[in-house]
Amino acid sequence: MSRLITLIEGDGIGPEVTRAVVTILDAAGLEVEWEPQVAGVLALERHNTPLPPELLDSIKRTKVALKGPVTTPVGGGFTSVNVGLRKALNLFVNLRPVWTIPSVPSRYSGIDIIIVRENTEDLYAGLEHEVVPGVVESLKIITEKASTRVARFAFEYARTHNRTRVTAVHKANIMKMSDGLFLRCVRQVGEQFPGITCDDRIVDNACMQLVLNPTQFDILLLPNLYGDIVSDLCAGLVGGLGVVPGANLGEEIGVFEAVHGSAPDIAGKGIANPYATILSVALLLRHSLGLEVEARAIESAVSKAIDDGVLTGDLVAPGGKGVSTAEAGAAVIAAIS
Repeated sequence: MSRLITLIEGDGIGPEVTRAVVTILDAAGLEVEWEPQVAGVLALERHNTPLPPELLDSIKRTKVALKGPVTTPVGGGFTSVNVGLRKALNLFVNLRPVWTIPSVPSRYSGIDIIIVRENTEDLYAGLEHEVVPGVVESLKIITEKASTRVARFAFEYARTHNRTRVTAVHKANIMKMSDGLFLRCVRQVGEQFPGITCDDRIVDNACMQLVLNPTQFDILLLPNLYGDIVSDLCAGLVGGLGVVPGANLGEEIGVFEAVHGSAPDIAGKGIANPYATILSVALLLRHSLGLEVEARAIESAVSKAIDDGVLTGDLVAPGGKGVSTAEAGAAVIAAIS
């Protein structure tokens, strides 16, 4: 039976990389029906809002979406579409698996880290105001409910995926109330999972340890802001944002997307790296549709394409020439076939 999935192409390179995914799923013989929706700049032009109700209604109905990158204006303009989606749909977990693909140039081997980031509060709650001219205050919101909920997800994920350790990352030595609450909630949940080690690292030390020896970590559990920063750091350990998938998960809804931006400087040139978006759809198949075999096939196909030297410009050595988006997609299709 065909499965209906909301498709948000995004802007910049978004349409190019999502188009590659649609082609691959068709070639793999998966019965998927796409329901196109718009967000960001294009939605603002058509609906006078970057996050139209039609989009939210579609995702609530289908329960699953594939999203291309959407540009977020810096220092002005509309607020982040990603943050808006997470709040509107209560997508309280940002899940980012990071693993080594042997043929991707990087400083390390053997990395296999799962990043679980709380997705709805912290400084990303966006509660800011000007106290007096020249003085701005931002409120950091940490709640017991959200901290406990994301911690339970991390430990349950560890149990169901044969992981043995969850490391909470915090700054509770300085922010004793807010990060202290997060850490206490993690420890309380950890006590309910006796077979899984629960430990913690102060965020600055965690970053240093990731650079020195990333293979020591299994699952990293972080509040929103630290999670955003550390997840990109971890992507850099395995070759960059072009090979790292991502998912925003709620109780029933999942929105899957690559973790990179919209790269408007290369939009329309046909040279964007589609691998992260392809790996994100593998996450979608696994977590929302229960298609483990198909998900593994796509992940293996991406690894084979890269092993065969099909590298986009961001993955080649400086001065080298990468393949096109279409060529990368075709290599994955060939590997699946």
